[in-house]
Amino acid sequence: HWRMSRSPKWNLPAMSTLLINQPKYAWLKELGLSEDNDGVYNGNWGGKGEVITSYCPANNEPIARVRQATMAEYEETVQKSRDAWKVWADIPAPKRGEIVRQIGDALRKKIKVLGSLVSLEMGKIYVEGVGEVQEYVDVCDYAVGLSRMIGGPVLPSERPGHALIEMWNPVGLVGIITAFNFPVAVYGWNNAIALICGNVCLWKGAPTTPLTSVAVTKIVAEVLEQNNLPGAICSMTCGGADIGTAMSKDERVDLVSFTGSTQVGKMVAMMVQERFGRNLLELGGNNAIIVFEDADLNLVVPSAVFASVGTAGQRCTTTRRLMLHGSIHDVVVERVAKAYKQVRIGDPWDPSTMYGPLHTKQAVDQYLAAIEQAKQQGGTVVCGGKVMERPGNYVEPTIITGLAHDAPIVHTETFVPILYVLKFQTEEEAFAWNNEVKQGLSSSIFTKDMGRVFRWLGPKGSDCGIVNVNIPTSGAEIGGAFGGEKHTGGGRESGSDSWKQYMRRSTCTINYSKDLPLAQGIKFE
Repeated sequence: HWRMSRSPKWNLPAMSTLLINQPKYAWLKELGLSEDNDGVYNGNWGGKGEVITSYCPANNEPIARVRQATMAEYEETVQKSRDAWKVWADIPAPKRGEIVRQIGDALRKKIKVLGSLVSLEMGKIYVEGVGEVQEYVDVCDYAVGLSRMIGGPVLPSERPGHALIEMWNPVGLVGIITAFNFPVAVYGWNNAIALICGNVCLWKGAPTTPLTSVAVTKIVAEVLEQNNLPGAICSMTCGGADIGTAMSKDERVDLVSFTGSTQVGKMVAMMVQERFGRNLLELGGNNAIIVFEDADLNLVVPSAVFASVGTAGQRCTTTRRLMLHGSIHDVVVERVAKAYKQVRIGDPWDPSTMYGPLHTKQAVDQYLAAIEQAKQQGGTVVCGGKVMERPGNYVEPTIITGLAHDAPIVHTETFVPILYVLKFQTEEEAFAWNNEVKQGLSSSIFTKDMGRVFRWLGPKGSDCGIVNVNIPTSGAEIGGAFGGEKHTGGGRESGSDSWKQYMRRSTCTINYSKDLPLAQGIKFE
């Protein structure tokens, strides 16, 4: 891989060319980053594996370097995590919540500078980078409250002198594998909830956002160390597929929480299932906004734009299919295309920018290939469709009309800013098209018809995990359970009762009488 080199001595960018050494990026040092960064944390920092360079997608310049984990370091980290669990599991849940509260406060202090790093390394705009750290902060607050509330019921026993109760205990070690597009928030959801449940965490972030993984881990590690707790409660091993495979196959990793593509998620699920481990999957989406003839177009147009071009189309909840009723099709296409042309494109860390680069050069190739396929399958490019003449991985946000609802490219999730506009006539048709793709993450309708709203929310409506009305497909709140059905993997993270996935349930019967009555009234003479 051209980005990686085997040893610190070979063909690495000269010191002066790293962004971290330029005065403009001096703020990176506030996060404890330097030219060369340790990519392993388990109470001690280390990293004896491959040296990788992190590049800025807005100009493809090198930011800094990270030394990844070797398999020996992975092994050591898992053992230290298991030992740390023995300490952590004995701490009462509300006290664990107090540690999570401190993590939230530590993130608050660094929110702007950490948000800037997300912009620099992932490529999303500054306000979204800060918003992502805010999500971690919010889920910490949520978890603190939860630490005093989680528990099971006392159930009525059919036998006199017996109590029937449900106990919830931590699963143990939670392996968290996250994707490049949300390099802070997805770890945050898992980390805060897993911790209050009494688990320890081992994190493998995306190989292309290692500096964000290091910076977040430094913030969390400092809180643990200040409280005289083992750092391995929140350990980290930077690495590629080798580390991900090891986690998936490792019987000592009780739950593997994986966020990423459906294709890789399926492989993870098979490996974890083979050893009867647990997995929590957050995979692909192919999300639709359906606009009926009675919709408020003043809501529809900004919703469609925000959900399609936001994060340059690299959210799992990005709107990829815009289904328009025949009677309003042309006017909505015209208005959305006009809005697309006003999207402010530029450096993601410039506060006036609305739209930044794609994360990698490979994504640019995928963008071009998808547009070519869409044209071959009968689509018309209404706006966009070109790679932009400027440094970095910039492409034009694109709208394509005229494709069949079941065209192969429409059923493919390409992680880029391409919106396919489809024309429908009936409610039944629109609902069926929403559900015919393999993924089942997010979905929205725009209508004022209350009957239709409840049909949409009901058994024959949307088959997705997120079902919206008069708001777009993206922008989920932390209070609800986030995740989806079918090829999206079925996992749920963040709010509601998602905590249950990080715990195991025991049904407990206690006989406090002097007799031994049997269940179902069986007599054993």
